Amino acid sequence: MPGRHGRRRHPLKARTRRRARRTGRPPIPKALPPSRAPGRGTARRPFATVMPAERGGSAGFFVEGPDLRGRGAADSKSGAVMFCHIAAALSRQDRQLADTLAELIDVDEHTGNFGGAVALMQAIDPSAIAGAMTGYPGHEEIVVGGRGVFRARLHVHGTAGHSGSSKPSPAHAVSRAARLVTLLENQPLPAPVLGGFPQPPKMTVTEFHGGEDFTAVPDHAVVGVDIRLTDVLDAKAAEEIIHKTAPQLDAEFPASRPTEIESVLSWPPFRLDPTEQLSAPLLQGAAAAGTVPRTKIAGPSNIGNLFATQKIATTAGFGLPYTTLHGTDEQADLSVLPAVQAAYHHAVLTLMDLQA
Repeated sequence: MPGRHGRRRHPLKARTRRRARRTGRPPIPKALPPSRAPGRGTARRPFATVMPAERGGSAGFFVEGPDLRGRGAADSKSGAVMFCHIAAALSRQDRQLADTLAELIDVDEHTGNFGGAVALMQAIDPSAIAGAMTGYPGHEEIVVGGRGVFRARLHVHGTAGHSGSSKPSPAHAVSRAARLVTLLENQPLPAPVLGGFPQPPKMTVTEFHGGEDFTAVPDHAVVGVDIRLTDVLDAKAAEEIIHKTAPQLDAEFPASRPTEIESVLSWPPFRLDPTEQLSAPLLQGAAAAGTVPRTKIAGPSNIGNLFATQKIATTAGFGLPYTTLHGTDEQADLSVLPAVQAAYHHAVLTLMDLQA
């Protein structure tokens, strides 16, 4: 985790201090660029989900009783604000910090593309990041792992024609694609092993496109496949399943062109031990704040899987209790905010060799 290195004055910090002298308010650093950092840092990365108003509901927020209400209140605007307050507090202790802390608020999280995190790792050497803690909501669990994911699109071909033709219709793209779905769903997957991931690997056909109208027989269809990875099924094995199934379709139902495979995404599974240096301080901080969350290996993939491609240890999730997540009446319970903020603050001070 964070190492000890010599310090040097950071231009962003100098600007925020000058701004603080003018305004009388403490500086809140938007980010400390790891490319300029003196050593490895722990990047806490909350997500602020941006949801345009035209996608449903009001863009406004209001407090009612203990709850912050409005889409994005829990996932994760409250987390973003909390981390900014921690950054403001730490900026007043920066001369005592053993290393660099960077905060990234990724407004592209809700798409699943994680554009901010991707851009960060393209702009710097990812090995400069010792670990990441994310601000996903949920108060009862700290996510220390998640299944990986392999995604592919299969392009199925056939013979174009007219549905009203008096000639027999050859096997066309949509009927061949339907058969491909059956072949994929019948592929066996390995079972979990004792002491391994609690969830099994999983394959799901999530996309099917082909044809334009009633009269045109299509010559092209697309099948999208999502495969969840674990310790018993990695990306290479998932890809081999796809590459075995496509030729099987072409052999049983020949066409003028073979089925083409387009690899879309591959993120490995990740799993931290609760005693590891990144997860243990957060568990200790939560306990010190009066909460006892359990650790969890998540079924869905998350930002930790993206960071795992660069061997960056990640905790994904410990935040505010919530209801109606992603709904127009999303709610976050602010009464728990002091304890959650204290847990993260404790963890960061521990990781950066300060007395919590």
